[in-house]
Amino acid sequence: MADGRVERGNQTRRTVLERTMGIASVDGLEGLSLGKIATDLGLSKSGVFALFGSKEDLQLATVRAAREVFVDQVVRPVREEPAGIAKVWHLCERWLDYSGRRVFPGGCFFYSVSAEFDSRTGPVHDEVATARADWTRYVERVLDEARLAGGFRGGAQDADVDADLDVAQLAFEIIALMELANAHSVLHEDPMAYERAGRGILGRLRAAAAAPEELPERPPFPVNSPA
Repeated sequence: MADGRVERGNQTRRTVLERTMGIASVDGLEGLSLGKIATDLGLSKSGVFALFGSKEDLQLATVRAAREVFVDQVVRPVREEPAGIAKVWHLCERWLDYSGRRVFPGGCFFYSVSAEFDSRTGPVHDEVATARADWTRYVERVLDEARLAGGFRGGAQDADVDADLDVAQLAFEIIALMELANAHSVLHEDPMAYERAGRGILGRLRAAAAAPEELPERPPFPVNSPA
């Protein structure tokens, strides 16, 4: 009986978070209301309050759940690929596809909530900031692994060699292009933004690649972008 109650509680939690992730990607984390969500989903208000306790707890749980979705959609599919320039591009493809398919109805969840909490303080701000910093570090790591594997010009096979590639700068530029595509597509309902971003990223990677032929000529977008 105890196991049954736990499983029902876990299922209710998953149901609520699926709903709150979608709401937050459009209306922001401040748009979440425990009472309204319980009513919308036909759930017991007392049960939902027992699971989350406060609005801030619900916001934090929503950010963490969205992070798990992001990892499943973007990071995990390429994690086991060999280091190199192709892996860098496949990671970018996954991000553009994740945004374009509207895994979250408001586009990239973290782009949406970052604008809401960037100038605030507190646990929710810190959770969002940590998620974004971890993503940036991961992009930098994939780029650096490609550099050390000889994917970029400069003879970086030797880890002691200080290659010409500025990994942090390139990561910044790649993320900026992806996020601009997300913002433009959401605001203007223009799926071609993903193709433009993909072309920009490929151009930047090809200019620095040791073997540009390992990269496609053009991105395959907007194949999965919303109509």
